[in-house]
Amino acid sequence: MTVLLTPPTPDLRLLVSLATWTWADTRPDGHETAHILITRAPALTGSGTTETAEAGMRRLSASLGGLTGAREVVPELERCLQIVGDQVLLHVPGLSRRLRLPTRRPWTQLVARNAGAVLLLGLDPLPQTADAARIDAYLDAALATDRLLFGRARTC
Repeated sequence: MTVLLTPPTPDLRLLVSLATWTWADTRPDGHETAHILITRAPALTGSGTTETAEAGMRRLSASLGGLTGAREVVPELERCLQIVGDQVLLHVPGLSRRLRLPTRRPWTQLVARNAGAVLLLGLDPLPQTADAARIDAYLDAALATDRLLFGRARTC
């Protein structure tokens, strides 16, 4: 008997309710890197428990190839970023729909030059309306409590 193990596919409802941000930052070596932050919207916890919302985020991580914590080696994920004109789309294996990321031309060009971006998956909710200061506070808190998963998403 052969058993084919595939990562569980995230719920399409989760995918359409995700909050996403993109930005460029400079690494310690001076090179510029594109970043993508994906969190779940706070409203998602209203229709279910925090455990089920977090389980959905962990399924998303598994379907992308398994993101890791801050203290682990950041994995190279499958080719899941697709550039179409000035748009960047995130492909989640097992789903036909792609997640359109918020972009600007310089960020999209950076993704193309680097053939990818750092992907951060926050396990706690953050509203899409969060400004830069709130995002920084979220990232600091998520890092301190190991509630942020990392991977490097590559372009197709």
